[in-house]
Amino acid sequence: MSGDSVEVTVLDHPLVADSLAVIRDGSTTNEVFRRHVDRIGTLLVAEATRTLPTVAGTVTTPLTETAAHRLAERPLVVPVLRAGLGLLGPAQALLPQADVGFIGVARDEASFQPVAYVDKLPSSVTGRPVIVLDPMLATGGSLAHAIGLLRGRGAEGPIEVVCVLAAPEGIARLGEGCGPLRLVVGAVDERLNENAFIVPGLGDAGDRLFGDPGD
Repeated sequence: MSGDSVEVTVLDHPLVADSLAVIRDGSTTNEVFRRHVDRIGTLLVAEATRTLPTVAGTVTTPLTETAAHRLAERPLVVPVLRAGLGLLGPAQALLPQADVGFIGVARDEASFQPVAYVDKLPSSVTGRPVIVLDPMLATGGSLAHAIGLLRGRGAEGPIEVVCVLAAPEGIARLGEGCGPLRLVVGAVDERLNENAFIVPGLGDAGDRLFGDPGD
């Protein structure tokens, strides 16, 4: 994978399609929404970890010794707050040995630009696999900020990015100096609207996962 390339994998799976139908529905409750984001997240993270490096070894079964492969490095999982927390559960279920870092980015509703408020990352991530979790790739500003922080801490090679939905505009933004990246998504939607929301989308993922804090 070359310098600024973004490799996009749309996970064509009937369980992903089924859960997307549920979470796109505006009448779906927060509880059910969370359950189906968890289901999608499990499948997306499984796909995103397909290329994790392993080391060869052996293991002794009750009958004999046989070849075995284990993860070569402890991964770092980074949810982008707050919606990224909706994908953290399935990531930790599949990668219980992983460390977790946190990046908090809010969107300025007037300019649609990212406003950073949390940076809890290791001082160095050099040589470690990194998986970033952000359900909605809209303008790409928040993810570009997150990727920039990780590159500044030494993240090398392709960073894995897991999103439930992505807009073409966001994918294009990540190709402007963020790569190389591997993006695993449930679907690539049509476009952004005038308020920078993904269309057809599913609304505000954070509010639908955790409720509207303004209510």
